[in-house]
Amino acid sequence: MKNIAVIGAGTMGNGIAHTFAQNGFNVNLIDISDASLKNGIATITKNLDRQVAKEVLTETQKNNTLLNIKLLTDLKEGVSQANLVVEAASENHKIKLDIFKNLEEFCKPNTILASNTSSISITQIASATKRADKVIGMHFMNPVPVMKLVEIISGYSTSKATLKTITKLAEQLGKTPVPVNDYPGFVANRILMPMINEAVETLYNGVAGVAEIDTVMKLGMAHPMGPLQLADFIGLDVCLAILEVMYEGFKNPKYAPCPLLVNMVRAGKMGVKSGEGFYNYSESRKAETVAAQFA
Repeated sequence: MKNIAVIGAGTMGNGIAHTFAQNGFNVNLIDISDASLKNGIATITKNLDRQVAKEVLTETQKNNTLLNIKLLTDLKEGVSQANLVVEAASENHKIKLDIFKNLEEFCKPNTILASNTSSISITQIASATKRADKVIGMHFMNPVPVMKLVEIISGYSTSKATLKTITKLAEQLGKTPVPVNDYPGFVANRILMPMINEAVETLYNGVAGVAEIDTVMKLGMAHPMGPLQLADFIGLDVCLAILEVMYEGFKNPKYAPCPLLVNMVRAGKMGVKSGEGFYNYSESRKAETVAAQFA
């Protein structure tokens, strides 16, 4: 397995492409937008420069990594020779199902199709193909080049051979693969998102302020960042989408998104990527200034 196609040049997609390319794989990074591809490769280059500065990589390794990445806007061209396709598009059922329908048509019969979905059913995604045994979840953590965990999610029909292949591949990337079963939120987000949602509820109910809630969790629970800062980092729209999938999947009110979270997303306050969420990022990507609404 040498040729990898990654669909989506956003935060997760460019991180996945970076990681595969750094480990010697040929990577086609695919997006419908030239601008997204340019932003994606710029992010990869910036992150590689950071690795060089920290002496994690040499300048030669950085250049070789970039040479391993090809940018494309044509899906068929990008996936036709791939041994593995990793879809990292928006966390949206319809978008993912449409992509996998096309992958079934454009890919070779033995190509494994993986999704980086953080909550959507792998079994449902596989239903858009005729190769459910070769469809699997590879849920990387952000930032991908740094974080060791990869949740490996088997759908109802995912074969043991596919699971074995992808587990071994994750290990080749220097990651720690953890097999989990196909239920809404899997493991990571089934535990993480209710915590984030409860932190938003705590703010919404006036129990404490943004900085105070995050400080309690950082100092009291030894979390590297507070749940509200983490939500900003993930993207409030992504958090909302995952909670909605879990609420729909379990029909349990404990997964219902807090109204404050819903309103913030409607208002375009997505966190770091929009410049404001629970914190204001207009001057720094660090959570140093609480957003005016909560100050």
